[in-house]
Amino acid sequence: MLAGMSEHKATIKWQQAGGDFAKGRYSREHTWSFDGGMTVAASSSPAAVPVPLSNPANIDPEEAFVASLSSCHMLTYLYLCWREGIQVQTYDDEAVGVMTKNERGVSWVSTVFLNPRVVYAGTAPSHDDEVRLHHAAHQGCFISNSVKTDIQIKLGGDT
Repeated sequence: MLAGMSEHKATIKWQQAGGDFAKGRYSREHTWSFDGGMTVAASSSPAAVPVPLSNPANIDPEEAFVASLSSCHMLTYLYLCWREGIQVQTYDDEAVGVMTKNERGVSWVSTVFLNPRVVYAGTAPSHDDEVRLHHAAHQGCFISNSVKTDIQIKLGGDT
């Protein structure tokens, strides 16, 4: 590995657990395991594969993608606020990913809307500074720099 590079690993495991694989009637439930020891129950989205072949209680790749974008943006935003001496008390985001079909008719997560609500301890930044910080967070987020999905940030009062 080159200097300055890092690797990020996940182990994905699935096994046949009944059903008729040859006819496409098999469970899409599987696990994601990460280097820190966390294992997460995953499945296809019920929007893509109907229940009972998918499990809506498990994380699906599309919502994990949306969460990854939101989490990266938040972490970058918190870092930028810290660097500028802005005290953040809470940060909440109800991020939404929208799937559409591309020019080849293939479904993809074309847009993700981030809806951050930030509560500050002490003096809050001006609206213009908050917009500037969110823009800088978007520009600095490793995940947003890795995808072609349109990421839109909607702040309170913005339309």
